[in-house]
Amino acid sequence: MSHFRKLICLPLACLALPAMAAGGPSVAGIPVEFILFALTLLGVALFHNATLYVALTGMVTISLYKIVFTGFKTGVGVAGFIGHVGHEWVTLANLFCLLMGFALLSRHFEKSHVPVVLPKYLPDDWKGGFVLLIMVFFLSSFLDNIAAALIGGAMAHQLFKAKVHIGYLAGIVAASNAGGAGSVVGDTTTTMMWIAGVSPFQVLDAYVAAFTALMIVGVIAAKQQHAYSPIIKNAHAHTHVDWTRVGIVGLILVFAIVTNVVVNLKFNHLADHFPFIGVAVWLAIIISVAMRRPDWEVLPETAKGTVFLLSLVMCASMMPVEELPPASLVVALGLGFVSAVFDNIPLTALAIKQGGYDWGFLAYAVGFGGSMIWFGSSAGVALSNMYPEAKSVGQWLRHGWHVALAYVVGFALMVAVLGWHPEAPQRSADAAAANTAIVQPAPAAQ
Repeated sequence: MSHFRKLICLPLACLALPAMAAGGPSVAGIPVEFILFALTLLGVALFHNATLYVALTGMVTISLYKIVFTGFKTGVGVAGFIGHVGHEWVTLANLFCLLMGFALLSRHFEKSHVPVVLPKYLPDDWKGGFVLLIMVFFLSSFLDNIAAALIGGAMAHQLFKAKVHIGYLAGIVAASNAGGAGSVVGDTTTTMMWIAGVSPFQVLDAYVAAFTALMIVGVIAAKQQHAYSPIIKNAHAHTHVDWTRVGIVGLILVFAIVTNVVVNLKFNHLADHFPFIGVAVWLAIIISVAMRRPDWEVLPETAKGTVFLLSLVMCASMMPVEELPPASLVVALGLGFVSAVFDNIPLTALAIKQGGYDWGFLAYAVGFGGSMIWFGSSAGVALSNMYPEAKSVGQWLRHGWHVALAYVVGFALMVAVLGWHPEAPQRSADAAAANTAIVQPAPAAQ
């Protein structure tokens, strides 16, 4: 029971570091908003079968609390809430369009048969499992990390006669999260940073740590798997790649990336008023319908997961981030461990709102850190649904111990090679002041 309590107390302790009250009510020096948010995240961690309802309940509760007691930067009461939603709608709309669109992109890639033909290029010994993890890493750099983990899990099921070691399952999740950590189209957290104006080149720094972590996890997990159940390859000699679907994947990504670059360079003043990137992704999808029919059937289930994530992002947007510990190297390292316990989406939203981080470090911490426990990332939850035996914190920590080791080593190497170069906090302060000025002539205390 003591270990369980430690897991619960970790995020609350991180939130309580400032030990000072905000302008509104507090408990033991912790603003009530943070307590409600932490309880929401705790509910998500404990009730995996009702995460959507927990997140929606948390969002409604926090919204009502702020309407009644503290107000928003955009004003007080219902009017302040409407103003807050009006300020956040572009971010939420972009995320909704991207997550829904990338679900269709992932299915196009799966149906291209590329994942089926990849295994025939694998070595026959433990290095085959190692190369498979590298493939998952690469796929996750341009696919959603959930899709990359599921593709890796499906290939592992075939290659190892359905006998997949839990340490190797942890390796698949770690590889998918590592691959997405340095790419603005590979993980929801990095996509959020991209939408917020962070350069893809800043996020790219995360690959210094992520690739190092992949090498550590890859070798150990592959040897665990080889000892448990050696690789058995199927060449799939008669399988042909559907290059049209591969082209559609490329088209969607090009539309998203080019639109983001053009908007940031030419129309930055309009970026806060219209979801350009999300619309561009769906424009590419619509154009491609004539070439190959998308799997529209995945959208209802994807919509549930997307609404869940957006609910958490909305909760995070209402937090008084001025009461969080200042962004630092130690805080960034700690966020990786917190991500192993609670969803990294709201943590990323809080960090973006707060500002002052080195975005490459943050991308690695919240992206890879969640791999340390099976429910710490969406990729882990998805893969554990495919392999129910992985749904054990004890077994995951026992056999996937190399993930935590790799996280710390990768982080340390990133410090040694790149150093800590945070964004100037003033940029975030100026942005917040500008956003407040849209509704009020002078900034209001939260």
